[in-house]
Amino acid sequence: MANHKSSLKRIRQTITKTERNRFYRTRLKNIVKSVRTAIDAGNKEEALVSFKIANQQIHKFVSKGILKKETASRKVARLHKAVNAI
Repeated sequence: MANHKSSLKRIRQTITKTERNRFYRTRLKNIVKSVRTAIDAGNKEEALVSFKIANQQIHKFVSKGILKKETASRKVARLHKAVNAI
């Protein structure tokens, strides 16, 4: 166990950030999964609606610092390509 005040604070901050990141990571997986499910079903209208929500949320995560800009761009591009392939 840490003995310094600064290291104890760092441990508390790490726990807080880990919980926060776990929430957003799960949310991101569910968002992408909803788009993929619509694509697999062949439902283009539902896929477009889900993609629009996914696009907004992924870029929102970039502004919050959860994802890097390039990662978000890659995820959105791949989803967009899959939706257009229906």
